This record gives sequence, C-alpha cells and structure tokens, in this order.
Amino acid sequence: MMVVDLLTSGPTTTAISQIIDTIGEFICYASDVLVQKNSFQELASYLERITPILKELRKEKVSDSETFNRAIDIINHETKDAKLLALECSKKSKVYLLMKCQSIVKRLENHVKELSKALELLPLAASGLSVGILEEIEKLCDNMEANGFKAAVIEEEILEKIESGIRENNCNRSYANNLIILIAETLGITKENSTMKKELEEFKKDIENSRVNKELAEVMHMDQIIALLERADATSSPNERKIKYFAKRKSLGSRILEPLQSFYCPITHDVMVEPVETSSDQTFERSAIEKWFAEGNKLCPMTLIPLDTSVLRPNKTLKQSIEEWKDRNTMITIATLKEKIQFGDDDNEVMHCLKTLQDLCEQKEQHKEWVILEDYMQVLIQILGSKNRDVRIRALSTLCILANDNEEAKERIVIVDNAIDSIVHSLGRRQEERKLAVALLLELSKYDLAREHIGKVQGCILLLVTMSNGDDNQAARDATELLDNLSYSDQNVIQMAKANYFRHLLQRLSAGQDDVKMIMAKTLSEMELTDHNKESLFDGGVLAPLLHLFLHNDLQVKTVATKALRNLSTLKRNGLEMIRQGAVRPFLDLLFQHNIQRSSLWEDVAAIIMQLASSTISQDAGTPILLLESDDDVFGLFPLVSVTQPGVQQNIIQTFCILCQSSSSSYIKTKLNECSAIPELVRFFENENLNLRASAVKLFSCLVESCDKSIVLENVDQKCINTLLQILEFSSDEEEIVSAMEIICHLPEIEQITQWIIDANVLPIIYKYVQDGRDRDNQRSNLVEKAVGALHRFTVPTNLEWQKVAAKTGIITVLVQLLESGTTLTKQRAALCLAEFSKSSARLSRPILKRKGLCCFSGPKEIRCRVHGGICTVMSSFCLLEAEAIGPLTRALGESDSGVCEASLDALLTLIEGEKLESGSKVLAKANAIPLIIKFLSSSSLGLQEKSLQALERIFQLTEFKQMFGASAQMPLVDLTQRNSGRLRSMSARVLAHLNVLHDQSSYF
Repeated sequence: MMVVDLLTSGPTTTAISQIIDTIGEFICYASDVLVQKNSFQELASYLERITPILKELRKEKVSDSETFNRAIDIINHETKDAKLLALECSKKSKVYLLMKCQSIVKRLENHVKELSKALELLPLAASGLSVGILEEIEKLCDNMEANGFKAAVIEEEILEKIESGIRENNCNRSYANNLIILIAETLGITKENSTMKKELEEFKKDIENSRVNKELAEVMHMDQIIALLERADATSSPNERKIKYFAKRKSLGSRILEPLQSFYCPITHDVMVEPVETSSDQTFERSAIEKWFAEGNKLCPMTLIPLDTSVLRPNKTLKQSIEEWKDRNTMITIATLKEKIQFGDDDNEVMHCLKTLQDLCEQKEQHKEWVILEDYMQVLIQILGSKNRDVRIRALSTLCILANDNEEAKERIVIVDNAIDSIVHSLGRRQEERKLAVALLLELSKYDLAREHIGKVQGCILLLVTMSNGDDNQAARDATELLDNLSYSDQNVIQMAKANYFRHLLQRLSAGQDDVKMIMAKTLSEMELTDHNKESLFDGGVLAPLLHLFLHNDLQVKTVATKALRNLSTLKRNGLEMIRQGAVRPFLDLLFQHNIQRSSLWEDVAAIIMQLASSTISQDAGTPILLLESDDDVFGLFPLVSVTQPGVQQNIIQTFCILCQSSSSSYIKTKLNECSAIPELVRFFENENLNLRASAVKLFSCLVESCDKSIVLENVDQKCINTLLQILEFSSDEEEIVSAMEIICHLPEIEQITQWIIDANVLPIIYKYVQDGRDRDNQRSNLVEKAVGALHRFTVPTNLEWQKVAAKTGIITVLVQLLESGTTLTKQRAALCLAEFSKSSARLSRPILKRKGLCCFSGPKEIRCRVHGGICTVMSSFCLLEAEAIGPLTRALGESDSGVCEASLDALLTLIEGEKLESGSKVLAKANAIPLIIKFLSSSSLGLQEKSLQALERIFQLTEFKQMFGASAQMPLVDLTQRNSGRLRSMSARVLAHLNVLHDQSSYF
C-alpha cells in the first residue's frame, strides 16, 4: 500500500481532532468534579501535555500502520471514558461519589496507564516527529508511569468505619451521627440536619438509578450503607421523629411498670445491665458472676452444678427486653415530669423533678432526644424567670446538657420567645448562675442563628467583656471564647471596641495565662477586623505579645500566634511596623527550619512574608524600609520554592514578584539571577497547579529583561515556547497571559528562538491580543503593550520571511491604528515596528513593467508609489503610504513623550533613505512633518536633536526644501552651534552650511 497523507485529509486527522475536542471537554468537566479534584487535575495536566503532541501528529504524514491506528484508538477510547467519568463525578451526589472514591481512583489510574502505553507506541509509528516532541513523549510517559493515584486518608477512614459498622451490625445512633459528621466535614457540607438529609436523599436516588441499571452487587452494598446511615438524626426531619416518638409514647400508656423477675440478677438482686448465660444455662449479671469465679467458686450459684468458667454467653434477647422496659418507663417518666415542672407550686418538688430530668439526660443520648421532642425548651426557658436561684441554676444546667453537640436542641432554644434575652439576663447574676449562662451561650454560639441573636441583645457584649476580665478562670475563658465566636460580625466587633475589649485583649495577651493568651490570639486570628481596629491594636502594642507567643516552643501556640499575625499584617501600615520592629528575622528563621515543612505553620509564615513584601510597595518618600537586607536572606528564601507545599511555594514566588516591583528591585533581580532562579522557574511552567505556574511565569517575566542572555538561552527551549503558547491560548488568568507575553517580548532576538516562536504558531495569538485589545481603552492596555513588543522580533528587515509571515496576519494596519489609540509605550513600540517594516519597502516594491503593444488593448494603468516608484501594497511591500501611516506618524511627533517622537521619526525617516530623498521629502512636506522635525532642534532630548539634524542635513540638500523651510531652521541651528560642543555642534554647522549661513571652512566643524 502506498504512503498516504492520512493525517492531512483522512479519518485519522478527524479522530485526532475529535480527541483534542474531547480533551477540552474533559478539562472543563474536571474543574467541576465534586470529589478527587486533585486526581482529576493531575489527569487534566497530562492531557494538556498530550494536546501539542496530537497537533503535531495532525501535521505529519504517517503510514497507515496498525500500530499507529491502535495508539490513536486507545487515546480516543480513554479520553472519552475519562470525560464520561468526569461528567458523572460532577452530576452524582457527593455521598455517592465518596462511597465510590476507591473505584473512581482506580479508573483514573487505569486511564493514565493506558494513555501512557498508547503514547509509547507513537514514536514507533510516526516518523518525522521533532526532537522536542519525542523528548516530551518520553518525559510524559515517565511521569505517567510513576503516577500513583490514591484515595485521601480521611476517605479511606470513612469507608473503613462504614465497613466496620456493617460487619458488626452497629446500630448505635451515636456511631451513625459521628459518621455523618465526618462525612459532612470531608465533603465540605454544612452539618445542618436539613442539608445532610437532602444529600442522603440524593444518595438514595443515585442508588435507585443503579438498581434500574441492574448493578446488583453495588446496590446490595449501598443498601447496607443506607441502613447504617439512616440511624443518624440527619436522615429524618425533626417533625418526622416527633410523629414517630409520640405514636410510640401514646401506645405505652401512662403507668410505670415494675421489672419482671427474670430481669433481676440472682446474685445482686438488681436489674441486670449485661446479662450472660453460664454453662448451666442460668443468667447472671456479668460483673457479679465474674466476681463469683474470681473468688474461687466453681459451682453454679443457683443449681450448684460444676461450671465451665470460660463459658459466658451474652443473653442478647434478655438484654434487649430489659432495655425496652427501661426505655418505656423513661419515656413515661419524661412525659409526666414536664407538667410537674411547668405548673408546680412547690419549689422543692420542681427541684426534685429537674434533678431527675437532668440525671436522665446525662445517662443516655436517646433520653436527651426524648426531652427535646417533648419540647422541654419552652418550660426550661420559662422557669429562668423564677425567683428561686437554685431552680434557675438547675434549668440552666439541663439546658447546657441538652444543647451540647445537638443542633436541634440549639435551634429549639433559639426559637423560644425571649430565650436568648433570658439567658443573657443570667449573666448579670451571681457567679454560679453567671458561669452556667455563659457556658450555655457559648454552646449556642456554635449555631449560626443563635450567634446572630446573642450579639444583638443589648448589654450582652459589655457583660461578656467584663466577664472575660474576671477572676473566675473558667467563666473568663468561656466568655473570651464566646466573644471570639461572636467576632464574625462587624456590628459585634464595633460593640467590642466600644466596650474596650481590644484594650482588655492586649492586657490579657501581655499578662494572662497561656491558655487565655491562646484564646485571645485565636480571636485575633479569626476576627473580621476593620483597618481601623488593626491599626489601633498595633498602636496599643499587640505585636510584642504575639511575637512572644510566636517564639513559644509549643507548636499549637506558635501556630495560633502566626495566624493572628497573618490577619493583622494585611494592613500595609502594620506590615511596615512589623519590619521596623524586627519581626522579619524570626519569621525567616522559622522558614529556614526544614523540620516543620509539613505543618500549616510554614504556609502561614510564608503568607506573612508575602504580605510584608506588599507593605514595602509605594512607601512614603524617605529612606525605604527593606524586607530582605542581606544576600543570605535571598539565597535562603528563594530555594524554598522547591519544597512540596504548593501554598509555601506560591507565597515565596509571589514575595519575589512583589519585591521586583519595590525600591530594591534591582538588587533582588541581581541576587535571583545569582541563585539560579531562571531554571527553577522554568521547571514550574509544567506544574499542574495552575496558580503556582502563573506565579512562576510572572516572576520569570520580571527577570527576563535584565537576565544574562546566556542563562535564558540555556533554559528556554522549544518546549518552553510551546508552554507559553498554551498559556496565551488557554489560560484564564489575565496576569499570567500578560507575563507570558512579556517573556516573549524580552527573549533574546536570536534566530533560533524566533523560529521556535513562529513554529509554535504564536504570531496569530499576538495579532489576536493586539486586535482585541486596541478598542478596550485601558482594560487590556498592558497586554497590548507587551504584544506589540513581542511583535518587534518578526519585523527586523534582516529576515524578509519573518516580515512576510507577520504582515500576512494584517498586523501593519492594526499598528497604524495603535498610533492613535494606544498607550505611550504601545505607540512607541508600534512606530518602531513600522520603521522596521518600512526599511524593506524599497526592495519589495514591484517594478512597473514597460507596456507593449497598443495602449487601447492594455489593462488599466497601475498606480506608481509616490516614494518607492513601483507597485506597493501593505501586505507585499509593507508600504507606509499604502498603510496610511504617514498622518498618524506625523501626529505622533507632537506627543509629549520623547520615546514616541523618536520612534515615529525613525519610521518617517525611512522614506528619505538613499534614492528616495526627493520623493520622500515631498511626502513629509505634504504631511507637515518637516516643521515638527525642525522643532525637535530645540528639544531637551539629545536623541531627537541628533535624528532631526541627520534628517535636515539630507532634506536641505534639495533646493526646494531649503527655500521652503531653511529660514525657520536657522535660529535653532545657530543656537545649537553656540550651546553645544562635539558631535551636535558639527552636525548643526553642516546643516547651516547647506543653508549658506556658514562656509565650509568654519571653525564650527
């Protein structure tokens, strides 16, 4: 079979295009998955790297080999399946996906393995692939083969707990509740029962869909999981539980039943808790019979027959009967106590009933639920108004027990009329009652709606601030922690400020016990402080005690202090103060300790360093405050970008990005180049963490212009250029795009790099950004500036092919338009590019052929270019006249910026080079450019003066222009000869000689 161009026009090219489209869809879906986000992002990064390989394959001619077709089929199949998996993981319920996490991870791992195998086949089947692509395939395969997807530890822990609960038939409601909480925390779901119930309902729907699809093994297992989770409170609404409870309670009657004789232990004569059977088939309390054996008895206490002391069988049936009897009586007791407490006149009886109720609540979680369902909250809140202090104290104690770790109880308390007001009222009473009240409010503050109510009660904040400064350590801690919980609200923070809480906070930080200091520091770490509050705290001296805590050996104390300092350092004024007071050194010393790399402390300290760097920008006039003052600090800090914590890496790189914009930028850039930052940053271009990649690209863009060219050439290869193209084409980060464009703008203008950029097809992208940004005012002006700067390398007249490739995009017309609408730098760069294009126009202008034959049979007469004398077009000869650039360039000569004027003058002067002097001068005269050139003789810019002298020396060789403009040029020229020496003086004299003002032998030459 003959070799055919299958990839140029055949089914394989279609397949590859479809794969590229599928990869794009997968990346889109992968960003929306609900579980295993990191694993999906890792696969997405591999597929992103496969895309350029596929695009090159689409260009190559490959024989229709079985190996090649098999590789394409595998990639096609795997990408489609991966897309469907990502779609499924963005649609199914979070709980369902959590239960399937191990299966999902396995599928992702298989996709990567199969894709790697397919890629390994390509070099064997596709000849003509570039060295860069072959190297990328090899590296990509190595990365993929080393990959090891794994479910998160917490996910594995949840699955193990579920399996354990199913195996042991664990019907403990508390076990299910704890499991539900763990699931909620892992999935980022709020712990509100309504939210969890909704998630579980979605989970059940997904199970039903699996049932329809006849995935029986999975369905059976999922049914077992549902049965376990349905034991939790979140699986049913409070109303559903209430209906179920009252139906059961009404069926019991109202009479307390005595225990059956079989419930009693023959040894202790008490109702049994753990009944067990002996080898004689008699039942005893476990602890009693074990004690009997321990005392040396070998005979049954009842039958006196010898016993096998190793045989004790739990009597589960009897135990369940005893539990049901106890529950029945407890349910009746709880129901009858309510009326006695609510309407009792005798305080002693009320106290007795409250004690019984409290004891029951402390015995068993289920008893608390029954008390809640009986709606005791209304009664208990009501008796907080009792005149009897002991009654109030007992009511508060019971409310504390009920509210502890129970969302429904908290909600029921909050909705009782004046409940929070009544509890707050107890804050102003005696110590024991006050202590219980603050403990109850602290528990309630863990519920959003309650927290909102507490802060609004008049006088509450003031009372709490007073208590937090009191002598009772426990009450003070609770009050402090409660204020910490309330500090989420700006309004509450205002009230705290009015109550002098911040002054008190500073006092406790400076002189309090360590545990109180911890709470205070935690408050500062989480509180939504206004800039004014942050400023006040620093003025009050908060830095010293926090730094003292930061230097504490205890990691937990150090971490809390760090978070507080991180919160306060976001204000630039505070950041500068921290630098002034020497806080940078302990932060750097901690970062340089490699034994704490895996703690969150490292990331917080790195974030503080970054915020301190931000504070050094835009300082007031005077001696600038520097963040890093020694080479050792730079050489110690930058290498930390190689650690494995993305948050730390990100903050360190961003720190140096900021410092490259500070007053120490020159020093920082020099030191970064000395510590080999460039290769490290280029390595990050391939990082799957897109934020980290963007930061690395940004820092590289800060260094590339001033960096030694040899270092850039050592580290920037075709693969790096391809990555920059991917960023320009697909990144959603505007700053990253600008930085990538700036890198291309400042890369050394050598043939190899420029050819790589052309091969990567970057030119159309540059044109797109210039074209899209030119009408957007200042919105994308920075990007347009960089894009026009990047364009310059393709306009140099030493390479006509590059100029032609650039011109074909239509960029010349856009450059002319930018002379009118661009920023100052954009106008300058646009004029420079036009000047370069124009230098080639004379040799590209097509000569007009002499007509032959009769004129009447000739075609229409071609119009000769007024400057170049031949046939010119924008695309073919880059002619400034055809591009209608003369007017905009002349108007640009009137700009206040000398750089724009000089670049525009350079472009216009290309019209009078060589033999074009006369024709070009006429064009300049018609555009009124010559008077502006004469005006530059008086400019403060030496460059403009020199260029205008060079231009006038040529123009005034022509009598016509000497007569037209000579007189206006004489005085500025004379002034130049008198005020200057050296080169400008000689040039001025030569021009005056053309004007017959000086003779050729003048001493001015």
